[in-house]
Amino acid sequence: MFATPLDWVLNLLILQGLMGAFDTLYHHELTVGLPQRPGARKELTLHAVRALLYGVVFAALAHVGFHGLWVAAIAALVLVEVGLTLWDFVVEDNSRKLPSTERVLHTVLAINGGALFGLYAWQLADWASLPSALVSLDTGWRGCLLSLFAAGIALSGVRDALAARKLGQAAATPNPFADLPHQRVLVTGGTGFIGEALVSQLLAAGHNVTVLARDPLNAAYLFHGRARCVPALDQLHSAEQFDAIINLAGAPVVGPRWSPQRKAQLLASRVGTTQALQAWLARATHKPATWIQASAIGYYGVRPADELLHEDSRAGQGFMTELCARWEESAQPAQRQGLRLVTLRLGLVFGPGGALLPLLLPHRFGLGGRMGNGRQIMSWVHRDDVLGMIARALGDGTMQGTYNAVAPEAISQADFAQTIGRLMHRPVFLHLPAAPLRLVMGEMAQLFFDGQRVVPHRLQSQGYVFRYPTLAGALRALI
Repeated sequence: MFATPLDWVLNLLILQGLMGAFDTLYHHELTVGLPQRPGARKELTLHAVRALLYGVVFAALAHVGFHGLWVAAIAALVLVEVGLTLWDFVVEDNSRKLPSTERVLHTVLAINGGALFGLYAWQLADWASLPSALVSLDTGWRGCLLSLFAAGIALSGVRDALAARKLGQAAATPNPFADLPHQRVLVTGGTGFIGEALVSQLLAAGHNVTVLARDPLNAAYLFHGRARCVPALDQLHSAEQFDAIINLAGAPVVGPRWSPQRKAQLLASRVGTTQALQAWLARATHKPATWIQASAIGYYGVRPADELLHEDSRAGQGFMTELCARWEESAQPAQRQGLRLVTLRLGLVFGPGGALLPLLLPHRFGLGGRMGNGRQIMSWVHRDDVLGMIARALGDGTMQGTYNAVAPEAISQADFAQTIGRLMHRPVFLHLPAAPLRLVMGEMAQLFFDGQRVVPHRLQSQGYVFRYPTLAGALRALI
């Protein structure tokens, strides 16, 4: 058994640090992607302040004995930290639906924290009768470990502060939907990487939004109750009135190997949802004016690097072509119902989080490099420009048909890696060979080792001005 309350405090503090690190890495970073969520600025700001104070508390409890009047100082700091933690719990609970594992972990953290600070109060009661002084403590290996925890917690606080600042800057950018007449919009895929930002901006601009979501409760939390969230289209009655439908629904194509079952799932998530929308549209007594349909440049298949692909270029071959072609085809009945149909063939979409995160990760550790020979062409687009295109399609009645939603500057994968290395001040040397990864990933490897040089011919001819026409500008804003 440990000799003093301080021994118990140090061990409980180590346990608190381990659980807190798991909560931050697994829940906030991996599961929720908190630093990239448009509505998480308040929570991130609170996390930043709390983490910086927690770093001080960890270091102080591990190395300093607070005697006499100094007891009041450390007690006040601990009380502030406890107050911030309780406030954080309230903000989290009001801003998003917490997964069960996070709720359980928060409960365990609270219990452990209560025991920790209760025992520390016992120790402070012994120190209060001593002459006022700050006394160095020899806590051995536990002190060294807690010092590492303190540094890690402080760095986490700095990271959250920077993320909150970046979200604040993003919120300050012009909202492309602000100047549109009031719209009643039905959005599918509204909790995805593009959809979440789209719905948030539509709501901020004062539009009325209904979101089709598999988990409507989570979607309601995500948009703070400002959007109507329904789990299925059969909950929409025939008299519903929408001015526009924006169809973004679709399971991510990057994931498990494209087995026949996985291909069927990808098709169903796109074509099935679109057909369900068509079924509702057929019985709707009030027809929307506009249908904006997502697709992808995978429609063109694998093509030579020097072939320029316009909207009227022929379809390619392979599963991605089939997926995109059938998705676009399933939206065609809307046009026969009298709606103005706008199809956006999206390139690789860059923004806070999303596909860019795994591409940046090796570079952050100085392990970046090209994929395969690096000559494959990446046709990309910034998420802000995708939102700008959708806003333009909602407000411009002359837009109709298919548009290549890509930036004007397509770039080779090798140049992409070099650009990231230059902006992040990291070496670019660890190149990934294509052959073994093609063997492991199968047909899905074409997403990484093949490409297409797609040009936004129709958007440019109709006067769309890109906010991020070059890769360097887009990455500089994001990194």
